[in-house]
Amino acid sequence: MKFKKPLLFLAALVASFLVASALTTVSNPNNYSESYPAVVCPPTLNGLTSQISISSRKTQYQRLENRSSKTLPFKALRFPVSKDSLVISAQGTTPLIWQSRTGSWAGGTMCSGPSAAAWFVGGTANVTSRGRLILINSGLSDAIVDIQSYTENAKQPIKSVNLKSKNYIQLSLDSLAPGDKALAVQVIPRSGRVNAFMIDEQGAGLKALGGDFVNSYPNASKELVIPAIPNQLPKKGEKASGAHTLRILTPGDVNTTFTLEVLSADGKFIPVGMSSRSIDAGVVSEFSFEPKISASAFAVRITSPEPIVASVSSSVTISRHKDFVWSTATPPLTPMSVAVTGLSPLIAFAGESIAVKVQAKLVNGKTVSASVKGSDIATWRVPANARSITIVSSSKGVFAGALIASTNGYGFIPIVNGSALTRVEVPNSNIRVLNP
Repeated sequence: MKFKKPLLFLAALVASFLVASALTTVSNPNNYSESYPAVVCPPTLNGLTSQISISSRKTQYQRLENRSSKTLPFKALRFPVSKDSLVISAQGTTPLIWQSRTGSWAGGTMCSGPSAAAWFVGGTANVTSRGRLILINSGLSDAIVDIQSYTENAKQPIKSVNLKSKNYIQLSLDSLAPGDKALAVQVIPRSGRVNAFMIDEQGAGLKALGGDFVNSYPNASKELVIPAIPNQLPKKGEKASGAHTLRILTPGDVNTTFTLEVLSADGKFIPVGMSSRSIDAGVVSEFSFEPKISASAFAVRITSPEPIVASVSSSVTISRHKDFVWSTATPPLTPMSVAVTGLSPLIAFAGESIAVKVQAKLVNGKTVSASVKGSDIATWRVPANARSITIVSSSKGVFAGALIASTNGYGFIPIVNGSALTRVEVPNSNIRVLNP
């Protein structure tokens, strides 16, 4: 009898361990913490003006060089930025920034989270160049960034840049490959929370020749879709609209061919000279084409046996002055929200079979919905009083881009998700760690 109580206690202890182990074993081992990483907007360089479209006045932000973690609400749906880059808690709705130089050019881009790599196919390094490559480190530690440039002449040596924490630098495009005309640049961060943006601005003496943002694409691919290219139709008595220029590069070591197909409301076709066209590896090539179409916007699909990067530049006239637009490739469309306050973009959707449901939230709080359907290409004009648009659903293989006109210029913005939800696995406690 004197051993009965200790035995009962020992049996109860063993039973507790067994039950705890069983419960731990059958519980879900994968717990995640979900959050929206802060997005970064490019700074406003000297002589430029910029405004950021916000979906809510309660959206929080801080200036890049602010060392504290304190954030402030915007208290406005369109926020002017005088200089510094902003770090924004977007919470799932990607802000859009629109920049311009009065009477010269305008363009825009999405504010976005840090990226592992970015391709910029655009800009020039010759005597007309006033362009800049902007590198931003929004992290709390210093960063190292590699810049690999390609031109019409050759692949350039890699340039490495040290970037201090909570800081940005701007590099002149003509410093990447002095004297060369056609640029393609890959930015590869080795460490740090890095964003990259490119502005292509050109001039001859005191004469401005226009400018635009060159939006980035994450990697080279065997198939690219550029969903929105402006096609200004000539007015009565005017000459035909200017030609478009394809800039293309295969960054590998093997020469390849490509085929460019135009997608338009007038049908799809391959322009003369754009079928199985040869290009050399590591060399940027340019080809002019002038599609005979009646629509104000079209798309192109480019295919190649080897991975490629590409973009299309287009000459436009706005408020009686010349400007140019860089239209770039976009990834397939996914559900997302984008802030568009103060703008009324024309959104072009490109794909074999287009079925997209969109919603626009207006400044007065009301919501309007639309279904965009078609084949090859379909367009939708965002209401002028919209504060944000949401891609509710989309059929597979659809790509989207926005074209925006203002008094100062014309711009292209890719419809991509710059504020994507991320998941981080949370470690689970397990009794088997103590009782193997």
